[in-house]
Amino acid sequence: MSGTRPSSLVSKWWIYQRERFPVFQHAPLVFVFSFSGLCYSSLLRGEQSWPALGSLLCAFLVALFFFMQLRIADEFKDFEEDLRYRPYRPVSRGLVSLRELGAVFVILALFQLLLTWWLYPPLIGILSIAWIYLAGMSKEFFLREWLVARPILYLLTHMGIMPLIDLFITSCDWRVAGLSWPSSGIYWFLVVSFFNGILIEIGRKIRAPEDEEEGVRTYSAIWGRRNAAFAWLAALFCNGLGASLAAMNIGFLGPALAILSVLFLLALWIAFRYLKQPSSKTAKRIELFSGIWTLLMYLSLGPLSLGLELLIR
Repeated sequence: MSGTRPSSLVSKWWIYQRERFPVFQHAPLVFVFSFSGLCYSSLLRGEQSWPALGSLLCAFLVALFFFMQLRIADEFKDFEEDLRYRPYRPVSRGLVSLRELGAVFVILALFQLLLTWWLYPPLIGILSIAWIYLAGMSKEFFLREWLVARPILYLLTHMGIMPLIDLFITSCDWRVAGLSWPSSGIYWFLVVSFFNGILIEIGRKIRAPEDEEEGVRTYSAIWGRRNAAFAWLAALFCNGLGASLAAMNIGFLGPALAILSVLFLLALWIAFRYLKQPSSKTAKRIELFSGIWTLLMYLSLGPLSLGLELLIR
C-alpha cells in the first residue's frame, strides 16, 4: 500500500466500495436502523426525547463498521470460489488484496473500540460479544462444508450477528442511561432485526433464470424460484409479526399494523409478478422492496412512534 500513489489509492478504494459496499446506499439504512433502535429503547424506558447526539453517532458508526467488516469477512471466505467463478470481483482481479482488506478490518475495529470507549467504556463488553460472533462467522464456525450443505441453517447462523449489532445499538441508550439490563420489550426489537437480516439476504439472492451464475449459491437456484419467493414472504410475515409485538410494547400497535399490512399486500403482488414472469426486473423488485420494507418498518417502530408521542404530549 505504501508504494501506491495517493490518487490511485483513493481511486481503487472508491471503486472497491462502489462495487462491494456502496457506502451511500448502505449508510442511510444503517442510520435509520441505529436511530430507530435508540428511539425504541428510549420509549421502552418511558423517556420521550430524541437520542443524544453522542449515542447516535457511536451507534451509527459502530454499526456501519460492522457491516463493512461483514463484507470484508465474505471476501476472505469466498476467495477461492471468487477466483474460480467470479474473476471480475475486485479481489480476484487484483484491485485490492486480502492483506489490505485485513488491515482495513483491524482499523475499523480500532475505531469501534475508540468510539465505544468515548461514549461509555462499559459498552465494550457488549461490543466484544458481537466481535466474538463475527470472528466465528469469519471462520464459518469451523463447519463450512457442513453449513454450506444446509442452506437454511447457514442462513440462520449467519443472521445471528444482526441481533447482536442491534443489542449494541440499543445499549447506547439503556446502558448509558444507567440500566444494567434492558427492558424485556427490547427482545422483540432484536427478533425484528434477525428477520430483517433474513429477508434482505433472501431478497438479494433471488434472481431470474438468465441472471444465475455458476458457483453463486442463490436461493432461487438452491430452492427453486417458487420456494425462494415463499421463503421471502415467510420472512416478511415473521418480521411483521415481530414488529407488531415490538410496537405493542410502546403503544404503537394500530399504526404499525396499518403500515405493515399495506406493505405485505404489496409484497404479495411483487412475489406474484416474479413467479408469473421471472425476469431481471421482477427479481430486482424483490431486492428493492426488501430494503423499503426494512426502512419503513424501522421508521415506524422508532422515529415515527417517538415523534407522535412528542407531538401529542
